[in-house]
Amino acid sequence: MKKARSGDFQKLSRAMSKVLIDIEGVKKRYAKASEDSLKSVSLKIFEGEKFGIFGPNGAGKTTLISILSHILPFDKGSISYYSNGNPIDFKSIKQCIGFVPQDLALYDDLTARQNISYFGALYNMDAASIKRRSKELFDLLGLSGVADKKVRTYSGGMKRRLNLIAGLIHRPSILFLDEPTVGVDIQSRNAILTFLDRINSQGTSLIYTSHHLDEAEKLCDRVGVIDYGELIAVGNISDLLNDNGAENLTQLVIKLTGKEFRDNV
Repeated sequence: MKKARSGDFQKLSRAMSKVLIDIEGVKKRYAKASEDSLKSVSLKIFEGEKFGIFGPNGAGKTTLISILSHILPFDKGSISYYSNGNPIDFKSIKQCIGFVPQDLALYDDLTARQNISYFGALYNMDAASIKRRSKELFDLLGLSGVADKKVRTYSGGMKRRLNLIAGLIHRPSILFLDEPTVGVDIQSRNAILTFLDRINSQGTSLIYTSHHLDEAEKLCDRVGVIDYGELIAVGNISDLLNDNGAENLTQLVIKLTGKEFRDNV
């Protein structure tokens, strides 16, 4: 069972004093679908949090993250974003949000440096700012020596680290991550998780989903469990484990969502 350090409680207490994202009654149904993918989801995420969203295949995790990161529209409900207690206007939200998708958002025939320059330009960054920021991120994630090699020559772990850099080039205050360590080697996973802890300690709020629940248990402050499009549990990990008689996050999700396979979802 996860044991929280006193510093964690102090940090979480500070973070939870101000709402970051307020989600009220959000619904989503895809075209030609017979049921809603999200069914009136309501949730508050707080500034400075590392918030995890978990559940079985097809539960609605990626749909929710895609909606929150403004990639996917929703049908009903409302989503409000705040910074230091003040509402963020719609035009400013794009600059505040970074998204690291499960499917690699990279161009294989471009170099890593060219890829990141392209993504920086999408956020209206000037060439000098892109150069400074990309150097900083290449150094931190161990890609400086290969930044001028084409991405198609990269290993899976190197591509995942580059994918993370693409989501962070514009210094977002909110970072959404969908399976950021899927299919990577141990060293790359460790580098990514260490880096995420670092940027969170510097003020970046993280909203994260993964099937690696052991990894998630170490990374996240609070979690939400979603199943069949409904948010069925939300809270501090330690509290949820105690309340549901679970030893770890994997046990908790199985207790709440069942053991049945979701192959047809």
